[in-house]
Amino acid sequence: MQPSTPAPVPLSPTQPSPSAAHDRRWWIVGLLFTASLINYFDRATISMAVPMIAQELHLGPTTKGVLLSAFFWSYALMQIPIGWCADRFNLRWLYAGAFALWSLSQGLTGFASSLGMLIFFRVLLGVGESIYLPGGTKIVSLLFKPEERGFPCGIFDFGTRTGLVVEGLLLPWMLKHYGWRTTFMVVGFTALLWLIPWLMLFKTSMFPARKTAVVIDVRAGAQHALRLLKNRNLIGICLGFFCFDYYWYFLVTWLFDYLVNVRHLTLLSAGIYTSLPYFVFGISEPIGGWIADRLIRSGVNETKARKGLVTVAFMTGLFLIPAAQVQTPQAALLCIIGGSFVGLATGNLLVILQCCAPLEEVGLWTGIENFAGNIAGILAPIMTGVLISVTHSYTPPFFLSAGMLIAGLMFYLLMVGDLKRPAIIHQR
Repeated sequence: MQPSTPAPVPLSPTQPSPSAAHDRRWWIVGLLFTASLINYFDRATISMAVPMIAQELHLGPTTKGVLLSAFFWSYALMQIPIGWCADRFNLRWLYAGAFALWSLSQGLTGFASSLGMLIFFRVLLGVGESIYLPGGTKIVSLLFKPEERGFPCGIFDFGTRTGLVVEGLLLPWMLKHYGWRTTFMVVGFTALLWLIPWLMLFKTSMFPARKTAVVIDVRAGAQHALRLLKNRNLIGICLGFFCFDYYWYFLVTWLFDYLVNVRHLTLLSAGIYTSLPYFVFGISEPIGGWIADRLIRSGVNETKARKGLVTVAFMTGLFLIPAAQVQTPQAALLCIIGGSFVGLATGNLLVILQCCAPLEEVGLWTGIENFAGNIAGILAPIMTGVLISVTHSYTPPFFLSAGMLIAGLMFYLLMVGDLKRPAIIHQR
């Protein structure tokens, strides 16, 4: 007899955990927001520091693209394993351990003396930060009813964009006064203080009891993986999220460099200009989730509400096209800000997955989705660097990023079916 693969004790798909009514769940969302803020502050520090690093280490556009993409090599590869772990292991310690790893990696980057060392620490950072979306999405799915999840999903992921806003205002000043090495050390090591409230407030008893023994049945696992690869909803979600993340990671990795080298802004001015689109993108996330939640509670079909918000949001990405053509930095900024209302889609994209995934596999599905998305994180910086080297212009990368959003919208509309309450699967 072959051993079976145990699954966590399932919840009713229409009921949250018994602790869901407790106010502590919003404290947990707040901590997830803060962790997401730190997560993006850490991963994007390299984007603002790269002009100084490139000057010191004599890096060209293509090499800068490789450095900017290094984080995503491990981050993407870790998504499926970390999603699997989020469905099975103690989320309190899993998230804390990953957070400690990424903070230490960020701090140690300040000691790097070569391109190889920089790449190594960026890869290690990607391993640690891989927990943020699978872990956060899993926690929200356990604490909130399906029709309530758009707002908390938007809130905790809003932290990522807030991190970029804070970074745009603070990091150029730190780089100017203390240099890139000290900046990495301070940013990385001080973040470890987050672990104190996390360990104090996050109690395992907030969640339903789960089996701790994990027996891996390789044959059953392979059969299940094959079923996932044939799942139309999952394929559509992955392709759509790939396109969404290509657009997003183009902005994250190259916007600051574009403003400095093409629009000829100072580091401080570029930091402020960069922070504004990130702020609009971020504040749009909980707003988009809240609007869809309200529409659904008022009687609008969930599929129409969430896909409708995604459609409106993705179409705003077309503002990126004229951004490369206008004459002044201010006009370019206005166009990029218009294209940042894509953020209205983010919370709804996370809930779309939660509606399609079996409840006890939300972490795994999120890991698969984010793996696909972060393949774009690998490609977007490199493709942008190559296109700039070949064409000596930012116009082709701007057009490509906007076009990716339109393709992503087609995947969500045409491949992902009607949204339903998540089913419970029983593994045998």
